[in-house]
Amino acid sequence: MTTLTDRPTEQAGADDSSAPVAPAWVTLADGAVVVPVTALPGPGRTLAKLVAAAAVVLTLVLIGASFAASRLAEREAVNDAAHTANVLAEAAVQPALTDALVAGDPVAYAAFDRVVRESVLPNGIVRVKLWTGDGLVVYADEQRLVGQRFTLDPEQLQALDNPQTQAEVSDLDRSENEFERYGGKLLEVYRPVWTPSGQTLLFEVYGAYAPVRERTEDLWRGFAGLVASSLLLLLVLMTPILWTVLDRLRHAHELRERLLRRSVDASDEERRRIAATLHDGPVQELVASSLAVTGAAEQAAAAGQGELADDIREAGATVRGSVASLRTLLVDLYPDRLADAGLTAAVTDLTGSLVSRGTTVEVDLDPRTVARLDEEHARLVYRVTQECLRNVAKHAGAFRVSVTLRPAAHAPRHTELVVQDDGIGFHVAESRARHGHFGLRVLTDLAEGAGAVLQVASAPGQGTRWRLVMPPAPTTGRS
Repeated sequence: MTTLTDRPTEQAGADDSSAPVAPAWVTLADGAVVVPVTALPGPGRTLAKLVAAAAVVLTLVLIGASFAASRLAEREAVNDAAHTANVLAEAAVQPALTDALVAGDPVAYAAFDRVVRESVLPNGIVRVKLWTGDGLVVYADEQRLVGQRFTLDPEQLQALDNPQTQAEVSDLDRSENEFERYGGKLLEVYRPVWTPSGQTLLFEVYGAYAPVRERTEDLWRGFAGLVASSLLLLLVLMTPILWTVLDRLRHAHELRERLLRRSVDASDEERRRIAATLHDGPVQELVASSLAVTGAAEQAAAAGQGELADDIREAGATVRGSVASLRTLLVDLYPDRLADAGLTAAVTDLTGSLVSRGTTVEVDLDPRTVARLDEEHARLVYRVTQECLRNVAKHAGAFRVSVTLRPAAHAPRHTELVVQDDGIGFHVAESRARHGHFGLRVLTDLAEGAGAVLQVASAPGQGTRWRLVMPPAPTTGRS
């Protein structure tokens, strides 16, 4: 047997730097399954995913609902504050205004302050101010503001120039809000009012923001309850429908698998039928013809017709070669020896065409290693060996071929197949780059489909080595 090694070939006692170096291994398949088989998800798992997705959607909807409810509550509160300010301005403030108040008369100030505290502040108002057009505060329920002058905003000036009511949520970031910043946001409303002499003043009130929060909570609870109940109802209604669809999908998947199995069985049956027809028909007839031709050659030789006997013997050799070719084709069509006589006999049958050409073939399959292979791995060894030997027969022009199967040296539980020949070899990198080596693609696909490692080492004039390393078969109760 030829010893396989990953190290450069060296001659004992030689110091020749020109000694050939064994080609390095090139990995074609790294042991990862390219197309993993995924099981069809069950109804329970799918429903769990649906419930999780519904929970995510519900959370997002509730967050959006909270934002929308806050905006809607603010808008409604601002409108209510504007309406309240208009009513208070018309019913309480306007009738109580006097020119003396604007002039700074203490008595007029006290009278107006009493009206504000009795009729305005009890309506949810936090602060009341009266401004002149040049920014002078002529009245405020916070007396420290009275007499101070501030710059009016463009919106306030617009409310004075074009009489209208302006309402908004104020962040209280202006200098005139020094005494209102203790409670956070407030609802700010301002509009013009007029003194008896016709002077225009800016009436400004700040309302509490608490009603906005209360209304936001009310709107959010109502909207959230409606959305949550709707989603839950939809989920309940969808569950039986989804369950039915998944059940039908599972049945369809099982039917598809049965059809695939039947297709494979039918293909095997057809190959078996063709192989049997060839074996029982043309092969037997050619064998009989070979025997008849051999007998005729002997008769011609006995009758002294040597030239005719040679021609008949040549025809007999051609017939026997055809029989050998047909038997090789039978093995390719239906390798029944793999199931009937075992892997060793089936691999030995594969070497028949090479042996008939005069190629020396050594088959060394470790019996213990063969015994522990499951059906899938045994078929993989057979297919890879078959393809390697085909490549040898078509391209290598080898005189010697070896097939070895034993536990892998680096991992005894793994199985290693090595097929080596002394043929012409080839450039692995160039063949992979141009995708022109059909045998490379076939062997790579076989190894990747089984999750095995496939390596090749070859170079022109140095033969070819193939190495297949398979992981241990799943535990099935046998050793």
